[in-house]
Amino acid sequence: MRTPQPFVTLVGAGPGDPELLTLKAVKALQQASVVLVDDLVHPDVLAHVSPHARIVHVGKRGGCQSTPQAFIEKLMVQEALAGENVVRLKGGDPLIFGRGGEERAHLLAQGIEVRMVNGITAGVAAVQDLGAALTHRAHAHGVVMVTGHATDKGLLPPVDWAGLAHAAHASHLTLVIYMGVQNVATIQQGLLMGLPPHTPVALVENASHAQSRQAHGTLHQLQNLLTQSQISSPAIIIVGDVLRAMAAVQTAPETKQA
Repeated sequence: MRTPQPFVTLVGAGPGDPELLTLKAVKALQQASVVLVDDLVHPDVLAHVSPHARIVHVGKRGGCQSTPQAFIEKLMVQEALAGENVVRLKGGDPLIFGRGGEERAHLLAQGIEVRMVNGITAGVAAVQDLGAALTHRAHAHGVVMVTGHATDKGLLPPVDWAGLAHAAHASHLTLVIYMGVQNVATIQQGLLMGLPPHTPVALVENASHAQSRQAHGTLHQLQNLLTQSQISSPAIIIVGDVLRAMAAVQTAPETKQA
């Protein structure tokens, strides 16, 4: 009898709101026998896991002590080779700052099939909370999603914030910055070298959560805005003229009935 191919499913749990989980993600969770859960996953998402499944919490949160990535990868391989139906449950989308590419490569190298289930990423949920959009025909041609967290040494050079700002200004792009709270001073300094100081910015903490908090201002005010609002990780920083559309809606006078 042919031995079944071991596999792992990388599942995006979305930005926080459990109702934003996809139907495909729910199905994967219901069928799993082992679920490796990231710290940012909302606890209510685990209601879809079978009561017979084993849940292993492998915390991964920026700025906090986290489970080593090598250990998580080793555990996925071990459980899959033991015949378990393994789900690696991640906040947001596994393929957007979720190390999905790294984990997929590692699993494939071990002869393990990888199945992917996308989730809504926090940058998209953040503009929903703001009542804004990432693109707008009058304000933005496109979007750049970028990490504000320095990568491990030797992997990539630091983000060229000034160069990115020049490109965003020239091409009318919205910047969506993940994990930028700790390096906000460096980010602001670099962006001011290519974007006007009055460029709108918004901060969104815990996008899509009931506890979501926001702050709005300009690029010139960014660092002070963060300090005064006391917004902390996990937070998204959005920079761009697309936020002017949000401001226009919020300040528009009410239409009087005839």
